Amino acid sequence: MICRWIVLNSSKVSRILSPFSSLLSSKSSFSVAKLDDEPNTSTNFSSDHRDCFDQEILFDMKNLGFREYLHGQHFRGLVSDLRQTHVEDVMGELMAESPDLSVWFFKELIDVYGFRHSRFSTLLVSHILAAQRRFNELQVILQHLLQEEGSGSAYLLCELLSSSFREWDSTGLVWDMLLFLTSRSKMVDDSLYILEKMKDLKLNVSTQAYNSILYNFRQTDKLWDMYREIDAKNEHTYSTVVDGLCRQQRVEDAVLFLRDCEWEDVGPSVVSFNSIMSSYCKLGLVDTAKSFFCTVLKCGLVPSVYSHNILINGLCVAGSIGEALELAGHMSQRGVEPDTVTYNILAKGFHLLGMISSVWEVIQEMVDRGLSPDVITYTILLCGYCQLGNIDKSLRLLKDILSRGLELSSVIPCSVMLSGLCKTGRIDEALSLFYEMKANGLRPDLVAYSIVIHGLCRLGEFDMAVWLYDEMCNKRIHPNSRTRGAMLLGLCQKGMLLEARAFLDSLVSTGSTLDIILYNIVIDGYAKSGCIEEALELFKVVTESGVTPTVATFNSLIYGYCKIRNIGEARKILDGIKLYGLVPSAVSYTTLMNAYANCGNTERVDDLRREMKAEGISPTDFTYSVMIKGLCVAGKLEKCEEVLRDMSDEGKTPDQITYNTVIQYQCSVKDLSKAFELFEEMKLRNLDPTPATYNILMDGLCLYGYIEDADRFLCSLQEQGVDLSKFAYTTLIKAHCVKGDPEMAVKHFLQLLDRGFDVTIRDYSAVINRLCRRRLANEAKFFFSLMLSRGISPDLDICRVMIKSSDVAAWIFKSGLLPD
Repeated sequence: MICRWIVLNSSKVSRILSPFSSLLSSKSSFSVAKLDDEPNTSTNFSSDHRDCFDQEILFDMKNLGFREYLHGQHFRGLVSDLRQTHVEDVMGELMAESPDLSVWFFKELIDVYGFRHSRFSTLLVSHILAAQRRFNELQVILQHLLQEEGSGSAYLLCELLSSSFREWDSTGLVWDMLLFLTSRSKMVDDSLYILEKMKDLKLNVSTQAYNSILYNFRQTDKLWDMYREIDAKNEHTYSTVVDGLCRQQRVEDAVLFLRDCEWEDVGPSVVSFNSIMSSYCKLGLVDTAKSFFCTVLKCGLVPSVYSHNILINGLCVAGSIGEALELAGHMSQRGVEPDTVTYNILAKGFHLLGMISSVWEVIQEMVDRGLSPDVITYTILLCGYCQLGNIDKSLRLLKDILSRGLELSSVIPCSVMLSGLCKTGRIDEALSLFYEMKANGLRPDLVAYSIVIHGLCRLGEFDMAVWLYDEMCNKRIHPNSRTRGAMLLGLCQKGMLLEARAFLDSLVSTGSTLDIILYNIVIDGYAKSGCIEEALELFKVVTESGVTPTVATFNSLIYGYCKIRNIGEARKILDGIKLYGLVPSAVSYTTLMNAYANCGNTERVDDLRREMKAEGISPTDFTYSVMIKGLCVAGKLEKCEEVLRDMSDEGKTPDQITYNTVIQYQCSVKDLSKAFELFEEMKLRNLDPTPATYNILMDGLCLYGYIEDADRFLCSLQEQGVDLSKFAYTTLIKAHCVKGDPEMAVKHFLQLLDRGFDVTIRDYSAVINRLCRRRLANEAKFFFSLMLSRGISPDLDICRVMIKSSDVAAWIFKSGLLPD
């Protein structure tokens, strides 16, 4: 049948099988013409045996039916002995019957038996598919071939194509598809090799293939070389060049190219404008991006959803959320509808502004439009709640996400939640979340491990921290300086300096490369604990190890000497900083100035201030606070005002600490009017007074007997909605008790309770003591009863005070309240 078909269709066969005409008379030549595809494995098949094997397959296939035979038990038993060369021979015979039959046989072996074909068989089928213009199937088969062969396979494939398929009419299409796919698969060297071979063979290279190569070079200097090679440029070619220039930070060149006359036949595309708008938005030039959006409309083009999303994102990042919402609202008028990405961008914009409630409104609009929030939407919410400190809502939302079957694609939101939990001391919940991440397929990274380790160290859970640290190392997640620093910092903050030093030494002994930051943490720990000798010994280790100390290293030593009141040595350390080629920082000087100020040595403080100015080192707000504190302690008010003027001349505004320092000094010298002038000045400078500010003023008024003024001041603050501290109330209550005004004391005490402050036995004792001294026994009895009603039991001291007041002694004994 096959031979008769060949005779009757010899002209057709010669056209289809021109390079394979010999295989019909000599099947062995079918495999010789190609390069050696299959490894030379030992086999029991001789050439004659192979012919018989092939003929058996062909005979049974023809008699039993192609599909029935190939899926039958007999052929299944032969598959294990089937070689690539057998398949090549059978496919050659089947082509004589029908090229489609050969393709079918090729595919069935893959789909049913997972057979791995030779390069030759794959290219043979590729040529058949190319000839029939079945390009989608051709692409799938060649893509699979490239995945199997991998990078560097271009040479073998090109040699096989050249030697065995040169005469095929469809070979140019196969070469071109192979070029396109190697380029798209980022096999750059392979694609360039194929391109050169195609040029040598004078084969046509499609614009699609050229564009794919151009895309790979869009961020390199080879962009223009490849661009000039392309004769038949299209819209994709031009948009790739624009995108490449934008990615190379050459957005102005991209604009010039966009205006080039070469575009006359094709015209600029929306894709090109998108690249330019995106670049300007990333540069923060949203207005410029908006002008190009208008240009798109003027050119008669319709901005895509992506075009709108680019500009909406740029506006959100710039804080123009209102304009972003307006642009999104007008999308429907231009024939495009917002997608999930659009709403996610808007949600992110509200998140950046801390407006989490508005994020929910965005999500509600998404749902109303038939869109479903995705994992990105929920991630934005998670991060927003965490940054606002609402960890409980974040945890509930996470459970909701997982219950919906959504999978978090990133550990970032979980890391943010871990950070929030650790900062609030909820380490058990943090550990639970940490292990839930693993259960849900999220692999904790270095950041997640570092957060939990740091949280454990802060709470003194060092055994667990070390266990996690070891687990991280065993998983080949290499700890960085930050992770190790978290361990050291936690140990030092808990005063566990011996353990911190042991850990540091263990890192050295294991050959880990240590930077100065780790040494600085331990040196600072020693210094703050007053262990200056140990700090100096470790400093010596640093210098002998060839590690360069930083200014922070010396600042710790200065602090250490100041802490043990050895200011002379601290001064020597300051002078020694320059010997290491470093410049002292404002912290260096401020630390020493604070030590002199505490000793009342304002002259030395002033000397250091002048030295800083000569060195070009700008004082910080804290520097000025230290100077002013020293001057206030020394009673040098005029000098204090001079420093404040200097701050103003330098464009610096005194902060709350500075104002509080001066206000406290004015109160201490009974100049309350000046203190309140400074208080009003704070508000004029848009500085919110702190609770400490109110406490200082309230204490000053009460201390010098201005009780009525203190009442008015309290009332005024309450009307303004100012949240006062417990100290402000208790100060005024005590003053009224001393004055003998129990009614006002009761009034303010009840206010104290109403505002939810934690009122202790000490607060009750302070009031009862003062009332008893004023012989206000009934009023003392009222507070005593109030204390009991609040579930607070009296101590022996309160009972003794009450007993001394004769008119309540009998009542205490009768009530059985006298402690044993």
